[in-house]
Amino acid sequence: MLHIDSLIHASWVIPVEPDDAVYENSAIAVNDGCIIDILSSEEADKKYKSYQTHHLDDHALIPGFINTHTHSPMSLMRGLADDLHLMEWLQKFIWPAEEKWVSAKFVRDGAELSIIEMIRGGTTCFNDMYFFPDEVARIANQVGMRACVGLILIDFPSAWAGNADEYLHKGLEVHDQFKENSLITTAFAPHAPYTVSDKPLEKVLMYANELDIQIHMHVHETAHEVTQAVEQHGNRPLKRLAELGLVSPRLMAVHMTQLSIDEIALLADNNSHVIHCPESNLKMASGFCPVANLVETNINVALGTDGAASNNDADMFSEMRIAALLAKAVIKDASAIPASYALRMATLNGAKALGIDAITGSLKKGKAADITAVYFGDPETQPLYHPVSQLVYSCGRDKVTNVWVAGKQLLKDRALTTIDEKSVLSNARAWRDNINS
Repeated sequence: MLHIDSLIHASWVIPVEPDDAVYENSAIAVNDGCIIDILSSEEADKKYKSYQTHHLDDHALIPGFINTHTHSPMSLMRGLADDLHLMEWLQKFIWPAEEKWVSAKFVRDGAELSIIEMIRGGTTCFNDMYFFPDEVARIANQVGMRACVGLILIDFPSAWAGNADEYLHKGLEVHDQFKENSLITTAFAPHAPYTVSDKPLEKVLMYANELDIQIHMHVHETAHEVTQAVEQHGNRPLKRLAELGLVSPRLMAVHMTQLSIDEIALLADNNSHVIHCPESNLKMASGFCPVANLVETNINVALGTDGAASNNDADMFSEMRIAALLAKAVIKDASAIPASYALRMATLNGAKALGIDAITGSLKKGKAADITAVYFGDPETQPLYHPVSQLVYSCGRDKVTNVWVAGKQLLKDRALTTIDEKSVLSNARAWRDNINS
């Protein structure tokens, strides 16, 4: 028998690739942080002797969710200003609050709160965009969570940097600091076309090509953004980005609620990625991302929650369900975005957008053991006919019981193993009192 670190048995293993595969009464063998085998439980017990063995009856094992667009420190602004249009929300409430309160400590405390929420909801990797990305990276690494931290860029000063050159300089330092880290990657994160001018964007493209990293940016979030861009620049934002050379396989374009047929073709021709944030778009009345049309043209579409200030949660189960339902309603086709593809958007497609699909995003031999266990034994998920449909249309994050990242267990029977929940909650309440004062 082969000695390995752990063997995780479950009633179902849903690997995401191959498409539509579901393995019953199976086990995942994990050693040195990687998946080395997926086989029947009966075969696993004969082949392997593990230091840790988990028997998860009535559970499904899935790849950990990849939340491909977050502003994790903004969990401290959850509920601060709700039921407002995007620009009013930003200009009158969020940007003034950030100007007053954002600091390295604010970012640390907010990132910790978000990371707890994401782990408890089955997320094993997140793609962040915020100030002090070094603090987010340190917290994620300390907890043992996978993260892509955004090297933020914006034209106006903040507590993190005073001008575009300083943002870029500090971003490059963050990249260098974490480039050898197995859990932390980086992406350039220019905020949006309306907040970043051409010359800094040209430098982003140059550095992204040199470092071979992605570019993460809000694009075509609202009709107002597009109209304003045409008035100011004579171009729609996506066309401007294309002329600058940014529309490429590196681009992760977030929101994309305002797209023409020609723009969809442009994205497809350049193998760009779209990050869909359905709940945030609905809450802000920003519009509808044409997900079914994008998928039809072979554009990679991944899911993100956005920040807790505009969503108000980091719940990938909810995003999956809303993404599938909304896509059907938008094109009036109940077969659009089936459950299996919604799960793919929440896992493997996110890994592809981040350029880490060789490492994570599916349960496959040789990939990192980034695994989420979901319990199907409660009345809310019974009777069970199709595990993937049940996962997308019936489950909630309360059904997540166990989470592993690179084979390390971060959630065990709903208890966090690498972070002090009480301390994080105490910090969050202190920030509420400060911001309310």
